[in-house]
This record gives sequence, structure tokens and C-alpha cells, in this order.
Amino acid sequence: MLSNALIFLVRTLLDLLTITFLLRFYFQLTRVPFQNQAAQFIVTLTNFAVKPVRKIIPSLGKIDLSTLLLAFITQLILTICIQWLRDFPLLIVGSHVWLTLTTVAAIGVISLSITIFLYAVLIQAILSWINPHTAIAPVLNNLTSPILKFFRKFIPLAGNIDLSSLVFIIMAQLLLTTILIPLENNLLLTL
Repeated sequence: MLSNALIFLVRTLLDLLTITFLLRFYFQLTRVPFQNQAAQFIVTLTNFAVKPVRKIIPSLGKIDLSTLLLAFITQLILTICIQWLRDFPLLIVGSHVWLTLTTVAAIGVISLSITIFLYAVLIQAILSWINPHTAIAPVLNNLTSPILKFFRKFIPLAGNIDLSSLVFIIMAQLLLTTILIPLENNLLLTL
């Protein structure tokens, strides 16, 4: 019972930390205006780790490798902590287990990335109906526009209604539930 509570707490905290690192990475990649309060909040939350790591691992053009690496490391720590809390003998296992744990961490980063865009598109769609001029609208617009532009190439307007958001949400959910989550579960079963 106590280990389940600890797993929940560790998963929540480290997933939130991973999401903040990924948001900073995607904000930089999609050129979200950093004068916005939401972007400043993410930068403030992640500066403690990004600044020191950025001195070691520089950016690769528009791609901030240090922030992406921090998201991956956070997911790797989460994966290891969960296995340790489940009494998995991490210290005496072979090297193949570490490859599996690394792969599970990478899948975690991909899943959280898809989830970020899924919720960003969903929130943007809801806000466009309720209040399209909120302070977070420019952030959501910059974050989601590359993805939605891609979908708009293939999905025409239906009576002046843009269905690209709906198609993206359905495809993202399908990708998560049919490929990524089962793949992660299968990898964890091999441990």
C-alpha cells in the first residue's frame, strides 16, 4: 500500500518535471514568445537544471539538446525509481535490463510529448469557442500551428469548420493507446 502511494507521488512529480522540460524544449522549437507569462513560468521552473547542463551540452541550432536530455534523464530516473519501489533487483540484473529501461524512458518522453500537443490542441479548440483572445492564446497558437498546418494540407474545411484539430486529437489518442502504451507495457513485462 505504501509503495503504491510512493509510486504515485514519484510518478506525478517526475512526470510534471518532464513536462516542464518538454514544454521549454517545444516553446523554443516553435518560437513561442517568451514575453508571455506562461513561457516565463516554464523558463523559471526549469532554469535550475537547464543553465548548468547547457554549459556542457550546447544547442544544435534551433534544437535545445540540453533541455531534451533533461526530459529524458527525468524519465529514466522515474523508470528506475518505479522498478526499485516494486522491489526489482536493479543492482544484480544484466545489461539488457538497462537497455530496456532506457527504451521505456524514451517511450515516456515521446508519450508525454504527444500528450502535451494533444492537450494544447484541445485547449486551443475550446478557447477558440469561448474566449480566443486570452493571454495563453499566442502560446497555444505558436505551439500547435506546425502540427495543425500539416493536417490542414490534407483535411479541407467542412462548411468553414476546421476539423484538423479533431483529426489530430483522434490520431494522437490512437497512437498512444495502440502503439506506445502497449509497447511500454510489453517492455516492462520482459524485465
